[in-house]
Amino acid sequence: MSAVMTAEAPPHSSARRKARPGRGAFWLIAPALVLIGVFLVLPYLNIIAMSLRPTAVGAPYGAGFTLGNYAHALGDGYILGVLADTLLLGATTVPICLLLGYPVAYHLARTRSRWGSLLYVLVLSPLLVGVVVRSFGWLILLSGNGVINRVLIDLGLVETGLQLMNNRLGVTVALVHVFLPFMILPLVGVIQSIDPTLEQAARSLGASRLKVFWRLVLPMSWPGIQAGTILVFVLTLSAYVTPVMLGGAQVKTMSVLVVQNLIDNFQWPAGAAQALVLSACGMVAVWVYARLTGRFMKGLQ
Repeated sequence: MSAVMTAEAPPHSSARRKARPGRGAFWLIAPALVLIGVFLVLPYLNIIAMSLRPTAVGAPYGAGFTLGNYAHALGDGYILGVLADTLLLGATTVPICLLLGYPVAYHLARTRSRWGSLLYVLVLSPLLVGVVVRSFGWLILLSGNGVINRVLIDLGLVETGLQLMNNRLGVTVALVHVFLPFMILPLVGVIQSIDPTLEQAARSLGASRLKVFWRLVLPMSWPGIQAGTILVFVLTLSAYVTPVMLGGAQVKTMSVLVVQNLIDNFQWPAGAAQALVLSACGMVAVWVYARLTGRFMKGLQ
């Protein structure tokens, strides 16, 4: 009898041992859940509730609830145009950042030079300076009497200054500079995880550098491309300072429109609804992109 009881004991002990890690894991992530709930979920719920309030004069919002703010945001041609321009700005900034950032990331991941640390510092240095300062630097370069126009006029290449800012070109150039590190850093981590001997083996079998890159390095670095492109796209949609400083009144983005409604016009419900519409469109775009690129990565495997 005692032998039977001894034989049956281990499964109960094993079950307890299996149950303990689950409870321990919950308490480990509990502080993070509390922080997310307090600083992310509750503000979002507050914004959702604000977007359903009617607009009032002399008060943040009126009594009751309404869907009129969403109907106005989705039915106004001007707001839909600004939303389309914002999404197009993100879709334009991402490929430029990828084309400029991939060679830099590959070089950083493969270099054995003693200057590699310096290159890392140069890539990260823009992050040490505020967005306002970086945008103001581009303002000095691209303005009508800026450095670039003065050089072009002095060289006799143009007679009058070019319109390099207060348009989509100036905003895109500045956004690429601001968000380029966010494209490079994920790519560096993924490319470093690719074994260099694979490239050497492919080269020893007669493959050209271009073929090795196209058939081996590029597919294996796709997770970094996916992460970097999504990160830059989301940051571009929410950019405010750079479009205001480089775009002026000629380039409107949804972030600028939302801030104008919240602060200048004191229409908090309308601004909250427009912010949520922008967030919803961004999430849908990221979801579609992640699904498409996820299928592509499965095909590569």
